[in-house]
Amino acid sequence: MTQVADFVLQRLTEWGVKRVYGYPGDGINGLLGAFDRAQGEPEFIQTRHEEMAAFMACAHAKFTGEVGCCTATSGPGAVHLLNGLYDAKLDHQPVVALVGQQKRLSLGAHYQQEVDLELLFADVSEFCQMVVHPGQARHVIDRAFKTALTTRGVATVIIPNDVQEDDAQPSPPKTHGSVFSSVGWSQPRVLPDPDELRKAAAVLNEGSKVAMLVGQGAAKAEEEVVEVAELLGAGVAKALLGREVLPDDLPFVTGPIGLLGSKASDNMIQNCDTLLMVGTSFPYAEWLPDEGQAKGVEIDIDGRMIGIRYPMDAHLVGDAKETLRALIPLLHRKEDRTWREQIEKDVREWYDLCERWAGQHFENTINPQAVAAELSPRLPDGCILTADSGSGTNWWARHLKLRKGMQASLSGTLATMGSGTPYAIAARFAYPDRPVIAFVGDGAFQMNGMAEMITVKRYLDRLSGPAPFIFCVFNNQDLNQVTWEQRAMAGDPKFPGSQYVPDVPYAQYAEMLGLKGIFCEKPKKVGKAWDEALASDVPVVLEFKVDQEIAPIPPHIMLAQGKKAAKAAVRDPERAGIAAKGMRQKLTEVTEHLQGRHS
Repeated sequence: MTQVADFVLQRLTEWGVKRVYGYPGDGINGLLGAFDRAQGEPEFIQTRHEEMAAFMACAHAKFTGEVGCCTATSGPGAVHLLNGLYDAKLDHQPVVALVGQQKRLSLGAHYQQEVDLELLFADVSEFCQMVVHPGQARHVIDRAFKTALTTRGVATVIIPNDVQEDDAQPSPPKTHGSVFSSVGWSQPRVLPDPDELRKAAAVLNEGSKVAMLVGQGAAKAEEEVVEVAELLGAGVAKALLGREVLPDDLPFVTGPIGLLGSKASDNMIQNCDTLLMVGTSFPYAEWLPDEGQAKGVEIDIDGRMIGIRYPMDAHLVGDAKETLRALIPLLHRKEDRTWREQIEKDVREWYDLCERWAGQHFENTINPQAVAAELSPRLPDGCILTADSGSGTNWWARHLKLRKGMQASLSGTLATMGSGTPYAIAARFAYPDRPVIAFVGDGAFQMNGMAEMITVKRYLDRLSGPAPFIFCVFNNQDLNQVTWEQRAMAGDPKFPGSQYVPDVPYAQYAEMLGLKGIFCEKPKKVGKAWDEALASDVPVVLEFKVDQEIAPIPPHIMLAQGKKAAKAAVRDPERAGIAAKGMRQKLTEVTEHLQGRHS
């Protein structure tokens, strides 16, 4: 007789699930037995930790557009899922989590590993339900998938281990209380009100200096975004989650925005008279126009978020692609291209500045900017790029120029450490023939990345191949992003007690596991190290010994942050190096600006 667990996995397969990321425990023994009987349909992928399973499910959703799926045992295993599930919730990704629970008979008895899972998962989930009867499994699974897809969020299904092993009821008894659900869902067309479209067009047609800011919500609207930018003579800045919306080789794409952003984006935002936001909830007001400076139009599919980040004059609740298509016939081409020409000039100057920054070396140590700059022209076609949260994210955002067909993502809203490595692993499972490259700091790699190299070893035959698979580790023995935040935001010097991390031979560790390890500490060898890694047919840990004193200089320095950084520098253990290197980088920027004014 088929068990409930077998039926659940069969239903997942009907919903298109090919793999489920997880870690075993006796709370899901029934499901584990069913995975064995399912013979890979769907496949169980064993991670080193349940949090990594949730990150991988989130990444699968981001890179494929499909529902990601993860599983964990009751009690501690369930608790471990939460951080990765919050990553999915906050970045609006459809994920279904299957979680074990103690037997129904034990619930309420303060039993071992008994946790109130419905309460625990209530905030992270758009749908959370415990299956307490075999006939319930069908509609709970179906509703979980429909809800995850509709809300672009997390759905959690809790199955007590005795229910998992009960006889399945694929078709519930036709009695009062039974429901009969089906597999299937379709993407709706979401269009804004026609009057609001006309209002938006009037605002955009009136503006003479239009700035566009796009996020991941515009991911399927590349052609429309380009056409609108051309009509309006606008430049386009990209939130980090919108990196792949447009390639960086378009001359009017100003790149990232915000603390990690470009001067080209910052100049455009500071001088625009009209702001068009498409599919982004970029939250940082200090990097948006001053209130009253610009008229605003926003396109967002979620009406709860429309007009929340900047005061808008037109609020277009709708799908980005469909809404832009409807808007385009109402827009007038701007004949005066002075604004666009200035934007393109700023973009050229920004990339020249990045190149000069990356070309600076100090006392024979590797400038971390050079690591990204050397990779950028070497990026393989169709590659997938991931980044962890740390100072390396600055260089990932600024120095890597994406081309058409590339994908890139990171933990955008939660901005959690520890996501870059599992994101890359999930990308490789989904696309074994595409190059995958992760940027990871040594802090995050110690946190969980090193353990997940064992997952890579576990599936080495699957994850190897002619397409490169690289984990680039920035070894600076410092939790560097937070160190700089201590200086600039709190006015405190670096606190070695919290910020220092031990030096670990990451490349040697990779070799010990049977992967390829490459170590580079010489500035002139950075390009050669990338060439060697990109030529490998086995996964690579590429370790760069980088300088921790290179500041991630923001596009403009806020007065309060400048004062705090100066205060911190007086007592900082690395004040001499910071001063010398920071001065050289800033002088390069000033020189570039002066040359730009006279060109």
